[in-house]
Amino acid sequence: MLLFSDIRYAPEAREHDADILDICEEAFGPGRFARAAERVREMAPHAPELSFVALIGDAVVGAVRQVPISIGGRPALMLGPLAVRPGFKGRGAGRALMRLAAQAAREAGESATILVGDAPYYAQFGYRALPEGSVLMPGPVDPRRLLGLALREGGLDGLAGRVGPRR
Repeated sequence: MLLFSDIRYAPEAREHDADILDICEEAFGPGRFARAAERVREMAPHAPELSFVALIGDAVVGAVRQVPISIGGRPALMLGPLAVRPGFKGRGAGRALMRLAAQAAREAGESATILVGDAPYYAQFGYRALPEGSVLMPGPVDPRRLLGLALREGGLDGLAGRVGPRR
């Protein structure tokens, strides 16, 4: 078994695309294409400079992407997908990728990030449920799974409206 210290982290690069798609297929299966978060990713490309991979040697074992979006005309990010290959789960790669993504977003001057996910897991990173009905995704979403993270003081204050591509 490889040790946690064998995992290194890097900004996403074009050569990681196929591996990231494979990891997402493993993690989420074909049902991921029916999700509202996928509709957002179809509207707007992710930002590679705000997205990261976990590597062992040259092998991608995890990834997180961030998509620049607009919520009611206000710039924000949508985090996702976050995925780690099954054999590497529970070793901290997902947590490290989450922290890298938030740090990069803050350094880029972003104010807020949203995601669709499990509140108990994402709470450890500061995500909290958004007020029900405040953020409208392009498809049905369980409102308890629509979470937000303020990247600066007041970053989530008044965040409301329809999610769309950033212009």
